[in-house]
Amino acid sequence: MNQIRRSALKKSLYGLLALALLIAVDVAAGQSQELASEQSAAALLKKHEVLTEQLAHNPYRRPLVLDSSETPNSVNGNAYAVLDSPFSTFSATFKSPHHWCDVLILHLNTKYCRASADTSPSKLKMRIGKKIAQELNDAFALEFTYQLAAASPSYIAAQLNAPEGPLGTTNYRIELQAVPLGEGKTFMHFRYSYGYGMAGRLAMQGYLATVGSGKVGFTQINDGQKSRYVGGMRGTIERNTMRYYLAIEAFLASLGQPATQQLNMRLRYWFDATEEYPQQLHEVNRDSYLNMKKAEYQRQKSSSSD
Repeated sequence: MNQIRRSALKKSLYGLLALALLIAVDVAAGQSQELASEQSAAALLKKHEVLTEQLAHNPYRRPLVLDSSETPNSVNGNAYAVLDSPFSTFSATFKSPHHWCDVLILHLNTKYCRASADTSPSKLKMRIGKKIAQELNDAFALEFTYQLAAASPSYIAAQLNAPEGPLGTTNYRIELQAVPLGEGKTFMHFRYSYGYGMAGRLAMQGYLATVGSGKVGFTQINDGQKSRYVGGMRGTIERNTMRYYLAIEAFLASLGQPATQQLNMRLRYWFDATEEYPQQLHEVNRDSYLNMKKAEYQRQKSSSSD
């Protein structure tokens, strides 16, 4: 009997030790994540400090810095901005995959976006197409995985990732991180990038030689004694990075309105904001955009892309 009791006691002790070890591992992981978030927040605040002069004086007439880069197999665009939105509002917005769709649908090329409610991690099913009204079956399917990488009272980071895209493009990434500033403002870094192989590069070159001919981005390049706007793949990524940034700005600006008026406000806000940069972003007239997007928004709310 004593031997049975000793065996049972030993098992209980082993169980307690195992539980203690698991708790210690969880605590250590939590502390590690918290430390990583604190370091990321500090780095972003340092970036804000470095960009202070550019945020105050730039050609965009808003506290925004835009840049881009290109490699043989990828292209990347970054937007750094100070937003007139409290961090708590910003964080609550981008913790929600559904709000991401409300933002992304403002872009001319987004024909549809629906966030899954029953999967973990959440999926955003999108359709990307032309800058005019288009049937869903004629648009390219794109599926993003949504991940909330960090969320605290002083830092948020979220990511959208899609392994494949249209026309041979790959590794789509939309990344967002933000920290609170004083006076109810938020400093944000938005990054948009994708990769491509030979097929994707040839398809993009075909676009740039035809429909995209003459389109430019925002970065000015000194070419001898002349200055010109960047074109090609960097021009494309800069235009779309700006469109996505303005969609974020428009969505946040609309939140102060009654719910029934928010869609109209954000659509008008986005279009008017893009028209501030007609050389880069003008594509359609105001009525065409508003009518198309209202129809696409209703389709997004009432149907499935499958």
